[in-house]
Amino acid sequence: MEGHNMSTGGGGHEMSMGAPPMTMNHKMGWTHMTFFWGSHSEILFKGWPGTRGGMYALALVVVFLPGVLVEWVSTWNLTGRGRSRLLNGLSQTAVHALRMGLAYLLMLAVMSFNVGVLLVALAGHALGFLLFASAFCNKREAERCQAGTAEPPPFKC
Repeated sequence: MEGHNMSTGGGGHEMSMGAPPMTMNHKMGWTHMTFFWGSHSEILFKGWPGTRGGMYALALVVVFLPGVLVEWVSTWNLTGRGRSRLLNGLSQTAVHALRMGLAYLLMLAVMSFNVGVLLVALAGHALGFLLFASAFCNKREAERCQAGTAEPPPFKC
């Protein structure tokens, strides 16, 4: 607060709290901070998909696929009995890094706050789980369901 005396009795000096003016020479964009429905959005990259409906549809496909892939990668087990602990650990770490990278990519896409993006991300996860981890398509999980020992699968490598 420039020009106001901020002293507390005996100090007698003024403290200037004003900030220097800032200028912006580039266009400022804005991001939705609440969920919205519409095809005019920015997902992952500045200006993408833009305002064309076809590009928005492509963006939804691009968001859907990593959801399926995250569930598929979650079922991988690249460890082996005859392999060293180091190789098993490295393969588990590689699978984990890939899964986390895909999951964070999806998280960033959902942070566009576009309801369509959220729905296709969830649909991708759901289809991936159905195809790769559920009792519907996974024989081992189906046997566990028949035996009454099935539980939701943990996040694992």
